[in-house]
Amino acid sequence: MSSVAAVTGPSDRPYRRTMDRERSAAQRKWIVGATDAAFRHSEFFGAPSMAICEAAAPAPRGDPDVDGGTTTDRPTGGNGRRDTRRRFVEYARTRDPRLRNQLVTAHLGLAHQLARRFANRGEPYDDLVQVASMGIVFSVERFDPERGVEFSTFATRTVLGELKRHFRDKGWLVRAPRRVQELDLELKEVVGSLAQRLGRSPTVAEMAEATGSTEEAVLEAMEAEQGYRARSLDAPGDNNGPLAERLGGDDATFASVDNRAVLGPAVARLAPRDQMILRLRFEDGMSQSDIARRVGVSQMQVSRLLSASLARLRREFAESR
Repeated sequence: MSSVAAVTGPSDRPYRRTMDRERSAAQRKWIVGATDAAFRHSEFFGAPSMAICEAAAPAPRGDPDVDGGTTTDRPTGGNGRRDTRRRFVEYARTRDPRLRNQLVTAHLGLAHQLARRFANRGEPYDDLVQVASMGIVFSVERFDPERGVEFSTFATRTVLGELKRHFRDKGWLVRAPRRVQELDLELKEVVGSLAQRLGRSPTVAEMAEATGSTEEAVLEAMEAEQGYRARSLDAPGDNNGPLAERLGGDDATFASVDNRAVLGPAVARLAPRDQMILRLRFEDGMSQSDIARRVGVSQMQVSRLLSASLARLRREFAESR
């Protein structure tokens, strides 16, 4: 049996567990290195850079790490909570980078959990995990264990704030006011819960009541959401053709708008017969002979009338400028 076939059936579970452990070990090394780089960056710029966390792709909650534990390492019992608190107290006292990295890596599962709340909203899930992971880094650095608050409670607010800030600052193609963006995010959560409870799509009045805002503000947020993403010009339109085909071109008569605005009143002041001769000559393209037969005068008279009318228009046009 080939080596490929050996890992494609039910017997491939040991192989998969081995690959999971190796991948998780590599991810642990990446997040530790990325965290160190983040705080070296903060010494000069004041805050960790998001760019350095691209390599830090934390494993999903519950993946085994190199020591046989889990990357989340979130305390589930009294001993675990006491050990986590002891490490936070020690880190607050020593600011040991290795201890900080252990605390960050131990709570990456919380980053995944909170990032999943914002999935399917137009942003790649990996980007959301990176933003949430940076929130964990900030939380570990700022957490004060002496205040008697659980780290998960403190970190949840920080991570959610980072995720909402990411959507506000990076997600919108056309920037809307902050209050509109925050209401739009709130509406996304409210609409789902209202639809499940009511068994139908909620009305604008019901959404306004649930969010504590006015109907006008709800409509404004719903309209502003159209500016979050732009449609591609290559996307099919109403007639199954690309939207680019519906774009207008340059108007050849645009440059003559000013001239028409000046000459329009001047032409209106001409005699009706002179106006008709000008229209037949320059709009319908008729010859002077055809105009003469149409008007009932000689061709010579048509020529004189045209010359007189054009001279008058040129004079009024020059005076208007």
